[in-house]
Amino acid sequence: MTGDAGPGPGTDAGAAAARPRLDQVNVVVGDMAAAVGFYRLLGVDVPDIPAEWSDWEHHHRSGTVGGMDFDLDSAAFARSWNAGSSGPGVVIGFRLATRAAVDEAYGRLTGAGHRGLQPPYDAFWGARYAIVADPDGNGVGLMSPADESMRSAPPDPSSLA
Repeated sequence: MTGDAGPGPGTDAGAAAARPRLDQVNVVVGDMAAAVGFYRLLGVDVPDIPAEWSDWEHHHRSGTVGGMDFDLDSAAFARSWNAGSSGPGVVIGFRLATRAAVDEAYGRLTGAGHRGLQPPYDAFWGARYAIVADPDGNGVGLMSPADESMRSAPPDPSSLA
């Protein structure tokens, strides 16, 4: 069974459009160079970082796998976008239709007893973003589409310890 099987029995197209869509995997790594080497050896296209972003070389790398964002982030950088991050691990990202849908999903999940790792906030890349732990403790990111008017400067990489 695939995640794009379409609406299930008894659902309408509007309900299916409101469902989260698997969109991103963030791997929080302890050694960026080793992680880049591993994923390149596996066959994942992890581009070199542009010269103007060289300060980020040890904190963030981004590629695409099967049409999905595949990001490698240092533990220090992960703490800037996930207050609940405790080091290397994985965040599985789901795209939600609206900014309000992020807040609603976070409230529904935490209200049902799941641990919130990062309450909803307006992230520097322009999206509304939150993270909830699944029952096994894996991070599940909830992200709206980015709104260019909501973008701001990312954290200074030299401030990431």
